[in-house]
Amino acid sequence: MASSSANLWVLLGLGIAGILIMTKKLKRTVKADLGAFIERLQLLPPPQPAPPKAPHPLTGLSFAVSDVFNIEGFVTGFGNPDWLRTHEAAPQTCPVVAALVDGGATCVGKTVVDDMALGVTGESKHYGSPTNPASPARVPGGASSGAAVAVAAKLVDFSLGIDTDGGVRVPAGYCGILGFRPSHGTVSLSGVIPVSGSLDAVGWFAKDPSILRRVGHVLLQVPYAAQRNPRNIVIADDCFQLSKVPAEHITQMVVKSVEKLYGRQVLRRENLGDYINLNVPSLSAFNVKQLNGEGRSPIRLLANVMQILKRYEFKQNHDEWINSVKPSLDPVILAQIPEVSDLTDADVEKCNTIRSELRSAINALLKDDGILVIPTSSDPPPKLGAKDVLSEEFLIRTSALSSLASMSGCCQVAVPLGVYEKCPVSLSLLARHGGDRFLLDTLQTVYASLQEQADTAGKPKSSSKVVTQETSAEMAKEKGNQAFKDKQWQRAIGFYTEAIKLNSSNATYYSNRAAAYLEMGSFIQAEADCTQAIDLDKKNVKAYLRRGTAREMLGYYKEAMEDFRYALVLEPNNRRAAQSLDRLKKLFQ
Repeated sequence: MASSSANLWVLLGLGIAGILIMTKKLKRTVKADLGAFIERLQLLPPPQPAPPKAPHPLTGLSFAVSDVFNIEGFVTGFGNPDWLRTHEAAPQTCPVVAALVDGGATCVGKTVVDDMALGVTGESKHYGSPTNPASPARVPGGASSGAAVAVAAKLVDFSLGIDTDGGVRVPAGYCGILGFRPSHGTVSLSGVIPVSGSLDAVGWFAKDPSILRRVGHVLLQVPYAAQRNPRNIVIADDCFQLSKVPAEHITQMVVKSVEKLYGRQVLRRENLGDYINLNVPSLSAFNVKQLNGEGRSPIRLLANVMQILKRYEFKQNHDEWINSVKPSLDPVILAQIPEVSDLTDADVEKCNTIRSELRSAINALLKDDGILVIPTSSDPPPKLGAKDVLSEEFLIRTSALSSLASMSGCCQVAVPLGVYEKCPVSLSLLARHGGDRFLLDTLQTVYASLQEQADTAGKPKSSSKVVTQETSAEMAKEKGNQAFKDKQWQRAIGFYTEAIKLNSSNATYYSNRAAAYLEMGSFIQAEADCTQAIDLDKKNVKAYLRRGTAREMLGYYKEAMEDFRYALVLEPNNRRAAQSLDRLKKLFQ
């Protein structure tokens, strides 16, 4: 199993050379897997059911889990070497991971989390900071930093993280990917090390909204229902004023997408702070320490209450272990677990009252068919090693917008929206508690339109030249395809080469040229083209098949078997891959 796992990771690690080059200027070592993984393993799904039964819903997908999820036979490290040293291997795999494997996905490893899953930046004293593929000079966000990086770097199709006060949503925003926090209590936390039980939620990352939704259908186990369009989309104007990205830069993209899909009549503007003041009276009465002269902003107050509650419950869970083991803790984490012994039962009850009032307020605002739109975080990802991330002010500011879903228990998805001043931009969509399927369905509908708006907003004036080049490249490819059909191999290679010169980021062009090289017996060139295609697209099955053929002809039988085997991971019913793998296995019998 160890050999098979190592081979799989060789394949999954393809394509990150560009990121390594981008980070040469950084004064730190960039690991081959961008520092995302802490342990590699392989949990394989059960065999596919025989027809006419449908295949497993997650067939062909790979995933990783943050190091807070129990996996049988492995010690769950909780982001801290002393925790790892003082705990035994898990006796069984937690239900959420088991459900994904049973659903057809392959688990390939555990990823880095912040120390005891308490950080928000993703920088770890113990394991280093995973490299943010979207902005290598900046932090990836925490607590589920490695899980976000693994998806952003295309090392896995999706990953699991823990979200207490933004632990999935913040790194999703920082790394430019999708991150989903479900309604509190809808996904089992059994077998997951707790941070703060009343705030914790299992969240997941993906780059593709359809994968995010497929994972959601497995984990949420919600009954089938006809998809509904939102009838009420609320843009929280005051929340966008908190962001360092100009409010109109984001809100106009939302407005244009919504008008195109649903019509202007569903749009509403709201000052969310005023709405909370009116509908969550217990919040303004709560005795919260004021920070940096910011006044009693309802959303900042909410973040303060959330942090108080998180620290109180964290100490309830782990104070005994901390006092007995006296572990080495990151100073940033130490600052988050001060004495909260003066918090009374009455204070905790007030926190619960605030939570209940906030859930009722958001449910009343959105009802069954409403979506709330806010920024995912107030600031772009800070630079690595920045001093201001050590402050309480940074923590409150970073977690303020996350506190809406964490405290109300409603569901939220972070959605990438291009870049602004070279940093990823992210907005979030929220639905009422229990509206998870509705939110995932809505995301599936609006995602392409939002990305189109983001692309338009980010294109320079001269973008027409780029479009023309891409069109010309497609025309050259089609000419190459025709030449290939006519068995004019050298002519096909010429057209594919022209397409590559016009657009060198298209995996199909390299894979097609490799096919022509194979026909000519140019196996070294075919292997090189297929490797380039795989670097650009980890799921290009044809490239794996063609590289496997080239390697077999060159006598690299072990490497060829790896390619055919991985093609079967991507397409379990691919006959060519199965036949090629069987043929090579017989050579070694």
